[in-house]
Amino acid sequence: MITIEIIAVGKIKEGSFKKAALEYIKRLSGYCKLKITEIPDFPDNKDPLEKEGSLIIPKISGVCVPLCIEGKQLTSCELANFIEDCTVKGKSKITFIIGGSSGLSPEVKKMGDLCLSFSKMTFPHQLMRIILLEQIYRSFKIIKGEKYHK
Repeated sequence: MITIEIIAVGKIKEGSFKKAALEYIKRLSGYCKLKITEIPDFPDNKDPLEKEGSLIIPKISGVCVPLCIEGKQLTSCELANFIEDCTVKGKSKITFIIGGSSGLSPEVKKMGDLCLSFSKMTFPHQLMRIILLEQIYRSFKIIKGEKYHK
């Protein structure tokens, strides 16, 4: 079973986001080992990207997928194909990285095997975590040929 890790800057603070995250974490338990690692955010630091990056980089392992606005946009089926291709090639772990309000450091982005963009728009990191969890869940449903709402 593949391990999916999400490294995220900041914590989910709002109850409705926590509830949604827990629902997708529960749903994903039958498809993968899921690990969520939270990195503290440093919004008042003069260079938050450097500080956050220095905490993220040592935690990266497996296939690295930073989420960034300039990344490649994929359809849900293309993301499912990417995840399935990783497993076929014997990759046992995919690490997705969600930055904080300032984004991700260039060093983190350079480590990406695939830099992924969900949109040219900017989303709050709490909401992005829910969107990512949903798309990972959708990907596994696609891979297994199971029905899922459109």
